[in-house]
Amino acid sequence: MTQETLDGVDQLKRSIDWKQGLAIALGVPLLILPSLGYLPTYVAAAAILVWGLSILQTFFQNTAYAELATTFPEASGLPGFVQQVFRTENYKGKYDKGKLLGGFSAWSYWFAWNPVLSIFAILVGNYLHGLFPALAAHFTQYELGLLSGLVIFTGLSVVNWFGLKDGAILGYILAAVSLVPLAVLTIAPFATGHIDFANITGNWAPADWAWDAHHILIIFGIFSIALWSTGGWETAAIYAPEYKKPGRDVPKALYTCGVICFFSFVLVEAAVIGVLGVDGVLAEPISPLIPVAHAVFGQAGTTATIVMLIAAMILIIQTAYLGSAHAMHSMAEEGNFPKVFGRTNRQGTPFVAMFVTAAFNMTLIFIGSIPAILAAAAIGYTCANGISLFAYVKSKTSPAFANLERPFKAPRGWKYVALVFGLFNVPLCLIGVVYLNSLEIGWTSTWLGFVVLAVFIPIWLYTQHQSRSGEDKSDETSPEPTLATDERVGSISGVQERGSD
Repeated sequence: MTQETLDGVDQLKRSIDWKQGLAIALGVPLLILPSLGYLPTYVAAAAILVWGLSILQTFFQNTAYAELATTFPEASGLPGFVQQVFRTENYKGKYDKGKLLGGFSAWSYWFAWNPVLSIFAILVGNYLHGLFPALAAHFTQYELGLLSGLVIFTGLSVVNWFGLKDGAILGYILAAVSLVPLAVLTIAPFATGHIDFANITGNWAPADWAWDAHHILIIFGIFSIALWSTGGWETAAIYAPEYKKPGRDVPKALYTCGVICFFSFVLVEAAVIGVLGVDGVLAEPISPLIPVAHAVFGQAGTTATIVMLIAAMILIIQTAYLGSAHAMHSMAEEGNFPKVFGRTNRQGTPFVAMFVTAAFNMTLIFIGSIPAILAAAAIGYTCANGISLFAYVKSKTSPAFANLERPFKAPRGWKYVALVFGLFNVPLCLIGVVYLNSLEIGWTSTWLGFVVLAVFIPIWLYTQHQSRSGEDKSDETSPEPTLATDERVGSISGVQERGSD
């Protein structure tokens, strides 16, 4: 069976329900790992509060995204919603600025999710280096990061080649392998009495903290970094074109994942600080869960924790891999990226976008610095969320969208909530993360982020030029409409109508 196409881009298949979408997004709680020891560096034990507030922020934002997902059921999550809202129908000029804005938001989202693959591949290499002395004797952590990336990306490409449904099955397996032991490791310190609440209450904020401009900018930057982790559960909405019943499946997948994430992020940080104290966390900023496991379970527990975390990292790589590939497919589908990136195989997998994502992340691994890669990605994610929330406001106020069916509706007045959080993201958190980057690791990550984002503009201009050239050739060579042509148009319309049922 071949995949139906529209304008040279293959359409995705409706093959999953909310539980499968949830399974793919269940890797999101593991996004806390790169920042688990980072946030206490600036805000001490108040990092627990930051994680909780950040999750609440994503509940407000994702309520808007849930409505967009059911209003535009053929769009792939944030990148698809924004492109649908900002494009101008029947645009007659040379370049549609609204379409450029939508495409740029999708590109920002793609760049935000992409580095998850490289960050966790590097972490896998670090954990393998500590777990197996034989490997450490022959490979450096850097070399193991590269090797881990190559093996994991190749393996996931093979699995996902056979379609999103099989990717969800892998998500079920890895969730059982990783999230259940992670929950045990988080709850066990509370149950066994290893938590010293004085470690939390006695060091709630840094001794030199002051509410001046310097620290307020740090707060905005911290929330940008935190959002890169906590905001990930909106990926449950990115598969709207592949849910069997988007109006029902999208909200159920989103909110179930959100509740899981809230307790996961808050309790994991509380357990780590409660056992180790802030100073203990800062002494082991990359992998603080390992000394927690050693304190609670001994050496055997430490080894089990490393194995568990490696499985967990593969799970979040799977989530990011699919999210990035679908974002690129969406850009091609909307005419904001070369059509070749919209090609899918017989199983409906956007394989070109998937392979490019893997190659891009192998390049990022060569950088070797997790903070630099994460900081650059946070710039992209902050931009994507801000523009997406502005898109929601436009979808609620523009007469062009007034008559669209909305199977799920946010509470009345939610456009004002979305506007507030949109402005919180852009410009406040964007300025904050740039300032935080300048303090932490210099300007390298900031330049990396802005350069990658800027690359989209020439790609987009090239895509528009190619699109106009193709239309011009079509106008010159196309014969008058025939019965066969009319039948083909009717066939495509039928595909769209079936997809909306």
